[in-house]
Amino acid sequence: MAKTDKGTIVVDGHELIITNPEKPLWPEMGITKLVYLQKLVALSPYLIRHCRDRYLTVIRWPHGIHGHSFYQKNAPEPLPSFVSTAVSGGIRYVRLDNLATLLWLGNLGALEFHASFERIGSMEPPEWVIDLDPSRDEDPRIMEAAAIVGEVLDSLGIASVPKTSGATGVQIIVPLQPGYTFEQLRALGLFVGRFIREKHPRLFTLERLIKDRGDLVYFDYLQHWPGKTLSAPYTPRARVAASVSAPLTWEEVRAGVKPQHFHLFNMERRLAERGDLLEQAPPQRLDDVLAFIGAAGKSPLR
Repeated sequence: MAKTDKGTIVVDGHELIITNPEKPLWPEMGITKLVYLQKLVALSPYLIRHCRDRYLTVIRWPHGIHGHSFYQKNAPEPLPSFVSTAVSGGIRYVRLDNLATLLWLGNLGALEFHASFERIGSMEPPEWVIDLDPSRDEDPRIMEAAAIVGEVLDSLGIASVPKTSGATGVQIIVPLQPGYTFEQLRALGLFVGRFIREKHPRLFTLERLIKDRGDLVYFDYLQHWPGKTLSAPYTPRARVAASVSAPLTWEEVRAGVKPQHFHLFNMERRLAERGDLLEQAPPQRLDDVLAFIGAAGKSPLR
């Protein structure tokens, strides 16, 4: 595409107008809108997989990461014919289910993609998520905290996948077999969170208010709830490093990797080498641990 203020591309038979292709979006990384759209194409099989059938919220930076930004839940108008939507709570959300829609949003300056915990038309959680949120801008202990949570879950017989938020936090994701409720998972999160806080009081807190957390890592079991969202796996983030929310191995967590290690320039190679770590994780059953929690005076944790 030549250096012009506007160009046209055809995606799956749909014509898209790309405006200002040379506009810097991540200037420190040399990422223009055109480069960004090329990177979105590489991420699209994975990003779309984890946003499909979810209510999508995007964060738009029309003039790049140092400009004004805003959250957008309602689908932008006018809607192209290839964009489908779903309504929940009076909001008409975009359904991110094809490449043309992804690139259309990218052209509008959508640099982050946040997906709902519930699937469209269902109130059954497809996974359980614990969000570890550092109280500092950057906390070198975040991977230590994630490793501790992973070990506790493993002691309960629960396999999980860690994921960088792409910013400063880490999420622990447990893919689930059908049959559980958000209420059950919240109770389980509180149970595990209290145990971890008691074992590691100088590292973890359950205080939701930032002013009450000090410098501790917030064990957030409340965010996982219908109507709330999380940075989608493989979404870019509007950070200087052009970081990407990346599923990890537990070996990487224990080695102390940093969220900024995973970015728009190396995710394509990583995915080619490792594939989608979340897709490879087997769905878990939680019946035994939920039964333990329901048993007065008994704890499966040691």
